[in-house]
Formats: sequence, structure tokens, C-alpha cells
Amino acid sequence: MLDKRLYHHLVTWLGQWPAGQPLAVVGSERRTQPAWDGRIYPMAGVGAPNGTVISVPPPRAAAVRVLADQPLDDLLAKLPAALGLDAGHRAYRGVFRYSLQPVRMPDAGEWMPHDDPVVPEWLWPFGGDVLVARDPDTGAYLAGVGIKRHDAYGNELSVGTEEAARGRGLARRLVAQAARRVLDEGAVPTYLHAFDNTASAKVAEAAGFPDRGWTVYGI
Repeated sequence: MLDKRLYHHLVTWLGQWPAGQPLAVVGSERRTQPAWDGRIYPMAGVGAPNGTVISVPPPRAAAVRVLADQPLDDLLAKLPAALGLDAGHRAYRGVFRYSLQPVRMPDAGEWMPHDDPVVPEWLWPFGGDVLVARDPDTGAYLAGVGIKRHDAYGNELSVGTEEAARGRGLARRLVAQAARRVLDEGAVPTYLHAFDNTASAKVAEAAGFPDRGWTVYGI
């Protein structure tokens, strides 16, 4: 049975779950509203072994449903035009992971406000607290995790490590630590990455985010 928190996250984020068919196109006001970073994302989707939900702005749903019987690659190629976007936009897909039991391993970082002077610029848009690993001798930033707070039920983790600090296992420990906090706060942690990003895949697996054959879609 699907975890109740994950179910509510997918319903809230996409507008419907489960798909109830191989491909369901849903019109959702969420696609017209600012997301976690204040930007508007005109399409979001999640695919599971039993079906895929593609979420679009309500006025565009009918135009996208016309494409629903086409091969998925063709549908994704035509989605930007169906959504009224310019030619520079491309639909993408990647691996969608979530964890209900992060791997227990020692904490690697400390939580601090996103606007703390030690926090690098890439973590600023996440707002709230971010998780940072620092050099024990110099206090310099080594790696960090930001939380995309999509809704009360599902929070997406993003991790980055300075090149000089890679290979120490910091990323997996930070992701597991952040996942525990998300779960403690009542939400499900998710982790998304490109299919060919083997480094992210290894971090996810090591932290307790298995590949369940789920896919994420976006523009």
C-alpha cells in the first residue's frame, strides 16, 4: 500500500493520484502558481509502474490530452508547443525516488539559516534552514543539502558537494540526515535525478532511496 503521506503529496503536487490508466493528463492550478522557489513550472509529472500522471495548467489540459495516445517520446517533444511555450523549452524525465527508512549513518552536517554567511549562493533559494557540512579545522563549506518544500506532505532534497570534498561519503550522509528531518516533520523525502547521473544514483541508493521504477517529468 502506498504511504499516505506520499499519496497526499502526489495528489497535492499533481492534482491527481493514481493515474487510473496508462497516462492521465490532469489540469491543476498548481501549474499556474509559484512553486517552492517562486517560479512557475507549467508541467510536472510522475510515472509509476501502473500509470503516469502529467499535470498541466487547466486551460491547456484539452490540448495535451489530444497527444495522450502518442508514444511518450513524441508526447514529450510536443508538450512545450501544446502548453504555448516558446521553442527554447524542452520536456525532460528522470528518476523519481522516495524514502521511508533512510539508512542510519552518522550525521555529517549542521542545520543553519539559508542566509548564514557560510552558506553558498546555490543554497539561498531554498529558504528556511539548510544542511551544511564544514571543514572541522577551517569551518569552510564542504557540502550541503537544500529542501524543496513542495507541500506539507512531500519535500524534495537537493545535494551538492565541493569538488575537493568528494569521495568522503559526505553527500550520502547529508541526504540521509536531511531525510530523517523531513520524516520527523511529517513529510516524505523525495530525491530526483537524471537517468545518466550515476553519481546521484549511488548517493540515493546509499542513503536509502531505492529505485522503484518511478519516473519524474518536467519542463
